[in-house]
Amino acid sequence: MKSKSVRTSVVLPRDLHRRVREEATRKGCSMRHLIVSAIEQAIPPRLPKRGRLNPEHGLIRRTGKPFSLTNEEIYELGFP
Repeated sequence: MKSKSVRTSVVLPRDLHRRVREEATRKGCSMRHLIVSAIEQAIPPRLPKRGRLNPEHGLIRRTGKPFSLTNEEIYELGFP
């Protein structure tokens, strides 16, 4: 099973590293958790990609059996 994580290295100034370690200790979590949380707050999540519209398939997804309506029937349903 492939992991959805990627191992990376970041070089931090000593003072910042010490402050991150102290804050993680104060909050009772790991440095990794604190850093990942900070990055997630700084970068908005990606929206899922949506496929292109295909006019042959219509703009509304079908949810049942096909049906047909005449213009007169549509008019009667929309404008009683």
